[in-house]
Amino acid sequence: MEKIIYVNLDKCLGCHTCEIECAVEDSDSKSLFGAILEDPLPQARVSVEFMEGNNIPWQCRHCDDAPCETVCPTGAIGRENSESPVVIEKDKCIGCKMCLQVCPFGVIERSKAGGVVTKCDLCTDRLEEGAEPACVEGCPTNALEFITTKELAKKRREAAAEGLVAAFQKSESDVKMG
Repeated sequence: MEKIIYVNLDKCLGCHTCEIECAVEDSDSKSLFGAILEDPLPQARVSVEFMEGNNIPWQCRHCDDAPCETVCPTGAIGRENSESPVVIEKDKCIGCKMCLQVCPFGVIERSKAGGVVTKCDLCTDRLEEGAEPACVEGCPTNALEFITTKELAKKRREAAAEGLVAAFQKSESDVKMG
């Protein structure tokens, strides 16, 4: 996929707004007040976990070589093309949970509605309308960004350059003092 959900761990407060936004987007009503009255309650397809001092929003990574797609015996899991998200066709899913067992990130879950499994689909309806995934749009600190892989590479280069400049400056100041 060309675009991914990038998580800036320094900005994530662990407020779980992304989970709420995701659940509301997955609801029939598409509103918070309507969603809390639905039965079963809508299900978030992102989960914020606290690990090693960081809040980490976990959702499907839409792997290029998705193991969930490979093991699905009915072909319920797949993508339209290499640039589209990995999605589950619920009417084809038989609930065997093979995908759940092979997901390296543990982000496929049994649906609260029963029988089938569910996972992040990057809010495909929203993408078709030109909007970002609900979790990204709703994040109050912009810890989640929907960016291209080129934009991610640029962020990584900038971070590495900042570290390199800081190391050089420290090295130069150590030489001047010594």
